[in-house]
Parts: sequence; C-alpha cells; structure tokens
Amino acid sequence: MILYLASGSPRRAELLRQIAVPFSVLPAPDIDETPLPQELPLEYVCRMAREKAQAGAAAAHGQPAGAVLGADTAVVLGDEILGKPADKQQALAMLKSLNGGEHQVMSALALLHRGQLEVRYAITQVQFRDLDEAQLQAYVDTGEGADKAGGYGIQGLGAALVASLTGSYSGVVGLPLEQMVELLDQVGIRYWQTN
Repeated sequence: MILYLASGSPRRAELLRQIAVPFSVLPAPDIDETPLPQELPLEYVCRMAREKAQAGAAAAHGQPAGAVLGADTAVVLGDEILGKPADKQQALAMLKSLNGGEHQVMSALALLHRGQLEVRYAITQVQFRDLDEAQLQAYVDTGEGADKAGGYGIQGLGAALVASLTGSYSGVVGLPLEQMVELLDQVGIRYWQTN
C-alpha cells in the first residue's frame, strides 16, 4: 500500500525518507488556513491536518489505493499562533517575542485510509537562547525563516537560536515521527524499506 503525502513541504518529505517510508507527494492542498474565531491552537493544527488529508484524498482520486497523510505545524506563544512572517520586519518581531523564553510547537498528523480519519499530535516545549537584536537580525537576513512558522527553522541555521527542547524534535521540523509510525502501523504501511 502506498502513502500519499498531501504537503509540499520538503522537510516532511525528508523525514519520511529518513525512516524509509515509500510515499508519493500530492500537490499541496489549497485550503483556507485562517484560524476560526476562539479556536485554540491545538484545535487549529488538528483541523488543518484533517482538512489537508481530506483535500489530498480528493486530489488522489483515481490513483492506486493508499492512505493520505495531512500535517500541520504551528509555533505557539501563549495562545497566539505565530504563522509565517509576511516580511523581514515581522520575522524580526516574531523572533524578539520568542527570544530568551519558552514557546510551544504543535504538530498534528491526520491519516485518511478507507474512509477512516485518524489524528495524532505532538506538543514540544522550545526554549530560545537570549540573543541581542543584532544576532536576531543576522538570522532574519539569512532568509531561512521567511517561509516557516514562527520565522525560524530548527533543522537549519535556526538551530543556533534554540537553547533546549522537551518533546519531539521531528515535530518541530514538521512531522512527529513517533506519532507517524503509530499511524503507519495501524494501516499496515511499512517503514525501514531499504530496497
């Protein structure tokens, strides 16, 4: 059985390759990612993962039978979801708000298989180093965080922003592997496929 990844994220694809899961990438779903009024961050990421899996399944119509994976990740400070920064100024403001403190990264997965939708999530605590504005601006100027929630990427240059984390490193990157393999086991999709 094949896994269809309903995401254009190269980071999610790389994490699936890391554990040797055979998969095919579907076009990134075109859905409205605006949080609903009064929607809590965890409810939001779970809803987004579900909607992406469902949109992916619609796009996969006519493909060989398989399971469709949707995923979403949010950087959360208090109850505020920090999305992708619109520009360098907003990226710097986000990093300043995270600087020297702790925030959460919430990552949700939704796997749609034979009409059944299963959702899992991981919440990771991330502690940022206390950096001065020149250091934060230097990171913003690399451009790495421009397309990433919260304005940083832990798997790249942004690793130098982070003092510590408690939880799922792969969840911060965008796909919590512990929860992922639980879902794969449930539907019989194998990982560690080395040939």
